[in-house]
Amino acid sequence: MATEPAPLKEPADAAPETLATGVEPLVRFDKVVKRYGDHVVLDELDFTVRRGEHVTLIGPSGSGKTTILRLLMTLEKVSDGVIWVDGSPLTHVRTPSGSLKPAGDKELRESRKKIGMVFQQFNLFPNMKVLQNITEAPVHVLGMDRDEAEARARELLDMVGLSGKVDAHPSQLSGGQQQRVAIARALAMRPEILLLDEVTSALDPELVAGVLELLSDIARNTDITMLCVTHEMNFARDVSEKVLMFDAGRVVESGTPEKIFSDPEHERTREFLSAVL
Repeated sequence: MATEPAPLKEPADAAPETLATGVEPLVRFDKVVKRYGDHVVLDELDFTVRRGEHVTLIGPSGSGKTTILRLLMTLEKVSDGVIWVDGSPLTHVRTPSGSLKPAGDKELRESRKKIGMVFQQFNLFPNMKVLQNITEAPVHVLGMDRDEAEARARELLDMVGLSGKVDAHPSQLSGGQQQRVAIARALAMRPEILLLDEVTSALDPELVAGVLELLSDIARNTDITMLCVTHEMNFARDVSEKVLMFDAGRVVESGTPEKIFSDPEHERTREFLSAVL
């Protein structure tokens, strides 16, 4: 029988990045473990993301990249360790004694408000028109006035090049158009962090470039923090400020795109890149 993680003490020491810069990272994985039975997917994972930073996770299938995004979206629970977002525990709450215990559903829903995710599959509501797909969450989760939500949705649809599709149903859109709606829907929640999980993998090849260009525009023209899992190495090189190479649930190597793609230090990174480039 599965058991809940034991209460955790809040770390006494600041993260190395905080000590070096004096600024708390927006996202910090602190010895995070995720296991399914005896299978360890993430193995005491430590990494940080600065506010406004664009970080891409690369590595072979099964290395734990999508699991990281699902943990951040609170779609999965950590088995051990703590994820910190903006200085607060994402999936834990503080007890009066100062320890941390797993958060309940109410606290998790509140934590999720800072984070938006675009999935491999578009996950649009097939019975709703495009406008309603984008406005439902802001109205019902954020409590936004419907007129305000619809005005915001129309702005976003214009930004993603779909202002003429307000009244269309998802079945009337191409895959690339549906993914653009999904991106607009995520942005409608005004997230501080945008998670992108292989967002072009379900698209026909001729549609990939348009979606990647849209995401590049968002990266260039907004201050949103982006955490991206992709096998599109040119996109990773162009949009990222930091690339993390994963293997077997750990960070094998991290650095700028120029360093990782042009002069990787780790043999596993070189092997992976030689297979995908």
